[in-house]
Amino acid sequence: MEDIEIARNVLPDDIKNIADKVGIDEDHLILYGNDKAKVKEIHAERKGKLVLVTAINPTPYGEGKTTVSIGLCDALRKLDQNAILALREPSMGPVFGVKGGATGGGYSQIIPMEDINLHFTGDFAAIESANNLLCAAIDNHIIKGNQLGFNRITFNRCLDVNDRSLREVTTLVSRTSFDITAASEIMALFCLARDLSDLKEKLGDIIVGYKEDGKEIFAKDLKIEGAMTVLLKDAFRPNLVQTLEHTPAIVHGGPFANIAHGCNSIVATDLALRVADIVVTEAGFGSDLGAEKFFDIKCRKANFKPDCVVLIATIKALKYNAYVSKEFILEEDVNKVKEGLVNLKIHIENMKKYNSNLIICLNRYDTDTDLEVDVVRKFCYSLGIDFEESSAYFDGSRGAIKLAQTVLNSLERDNQFQFLYELGDSIFDKIDIISREIYRANDVDYSDSAKKKIEQLQNSGYGNLPVCVAKTQYSISDNSKLLGSPLDHIIHVRDVKLYNGAGFITILTGNIMTMPGLPKLPNYEKIDYVNNRIIGLS
Repeated sequence: MEDIEIARNVLPDDIKNIADKVGIDEDHLILYGNDKAKVKEIHAERKGKLVLVTAINPTPYGEGKTTVSIGLCDALRKLDQNAILALREPSMGPVFGVKGGATGGGYSQIIPMEDINLHFTGDFAAIESANNLLCAAIDNHIIKGNQLGFNRITFNRCLDVNDRSLREVTTLVSRTSFDITAASEIMALFCLARDLSDLKEKLGDIIVGYKEDGKEIFAKDLKIEGAMTVLLKDAFRPNLVQTLEHTPAIVHGGPFANIAHGCNSIVATDLALRVADIVVTEAGFGSDLGAEKFFDIKCRKANFKPDCVVLIATIKALKYNAYVSKEFILEEDVNKVKEGLVNLKIHIENMKKYNSNLIICLNRYDTDTDLEVDVVRKFCYSLGIDFEESSAYFDGSRGAIKLAQTVLNSLERDNQFQFLYELGDSIFDKIDIISREIYRANDVDYSDSAKKKIEQLQNSGYGNLPVCVAKTQYSISDNSKLLGSPLDHIIHVRDVKLYNGAGFITILTGNIMTMPGLPKLPNYEKIDYVNNRIIGLS
């Protein structure tokens, strides 16, 4: 059966019962029907332990971080643990583009998957509205006299679909562009705000342009941060849903990890840590992107200290990183699996730079052979790393019980967590440290304009901000075609953007775009509405 059919065959529990499982009473819920709800602020101490699920570099075949995260949390609850999920909301760009939805798969899903993958509770629409209201206010201000003295506009419109034509747009006021909503600064700061007051302050701190003398113009100079907060106040509350096995799941915020910081909202993770003993969350794409940003950006801002990291690998991904073509990817090839382990090794070493508690999980497919799996198991044991398999896609929680037990054992140990760099390091040093330590680059090459912008930011007092690197997800390098362990390469920084509201500096490398395009065979061709039912959504 397709994912959507499996999901439809499960009768959701009333969302009030789901909330009760983690001690959230009905008074704290804003119901969206019987199967989803917004959760009001809960005043309690953080008590939970935090488990991060990440992965090796992704491939066109999918590595299943969300599927494993869901199966792991289901399994923890089956072992009588008070566990909860904290995940991102899907963007409709990938849903209709290449990747499809982001609600798990098989018998390890969150529901209602149709709603979550599409409009859900309207959070993305609210972020778009706030973002584009600010753009309209900028243009209106300039047309009505430009009292603030805009010489250059630096804030873009956004839309939650892939549309490459919107990379260059001419309005009545200027040449501009659209970002996909998941890459917008509003999405970033929305997910990094601690409360509504902090959200309003961050909205006001967005730099929307510059005067002729180079002085910044902020959103608050337009007196618009209050109106934007009004548009976002309901969306800012985290969403509560459930898995197929009725495990509570907080799903909120959705920044991309290859462009933005790739983590769900601070308020969602914070809520989860207040109501549950174990919180399973994930970071987007490979650990070189999502996990690095989770640690160096989100954990700094929220004072989170993860207790354990689960690093996902697949046999397909290991073969892919040994340059096995699609036509042979399903054939047993122990030697190619061994060759592909160089990519896994880099991610293991990278995660060890942050954490001492690390588990490798092989997300097992029915095409994987025992001989291939044994190669990965023996490799991990040779490094002294815990290893487990997951078959949650096929077996639900039963397929992740051993993984859950290994996680529980890991949580009994202290985790020696540390950051990769200090905020006091210069912007150039931060980029160099990430490029050298995480991407394994020999050097960093800057375009003239990028180098000048960084120097200006450093001299203007923004040097103490963390950096958010926008890079291809398919390689540890900035070249998607360099697979495996490309150690002899250079990171190319072509542009820099200050996300002052969000509180970080975005570093654009390679040919990464903040507005993706649609592929030749887009996913929307599979999606239809037939006999009052959605089909093809996965």
